[in-house]
Amino acid sequence: MFLAHTRQDSANPRGGPGGHLEPTDTTLVGAALRELSEETGIDPEQVVPVSMHPAYVEFGQVPARPAKDEPDHYHLDIGYAFATADAEVGRIQESEVTGAAWYPLEVAERLVGPRIARAVTTSTGIR
Repeated sequence: MFLAHTRQDSANPRGGPGGHLEPTDTTLVGAALRELSEETGIDPEQVVPVSMHPAYVEFGQVPARPAKDEPDHYHLDIGYAFATADAEVGRIQESEVTGAAWYPLEVAERLVGPRIARAVTTSTGIR
C-alpha cells in the first residue's frame, strides 16, 4: 500500500507528503520522515526508510502562486520511500493537506503519477 494525500493550495494537489528543510533538520531522510509525520499524523516509530538513498531526485520549475506571494521559481525535490507493517494515518495537518489515505500501488500511481512507481522500483528493485 502507498500513501497519497491531497495538498492545500498546491500546483500539484495529489502527491506524497513533502515540504522544505527546517533549520533543525540534520539529514534529508530525517526531514522526509518529519514531513511524513507532520502532514499525515503517522507515528514515525512505525515506519522505516527503505533506503538511506533518495528514491528519486527531480528538478523543475514551479509556477508563481500569487495567493502565497511566491514568484515562479525552481524546486529540487528529493524523495524517500518508507516501509511499514501497520502504520495508520493519524491526525492530518489541516493547514497543509485535506486528506491522506493508503492506496494499492495501481491506484496511487493513477492519483500521484509515475513518480511513485519509480520510487518503489528504485528503492526496492521490485514492482
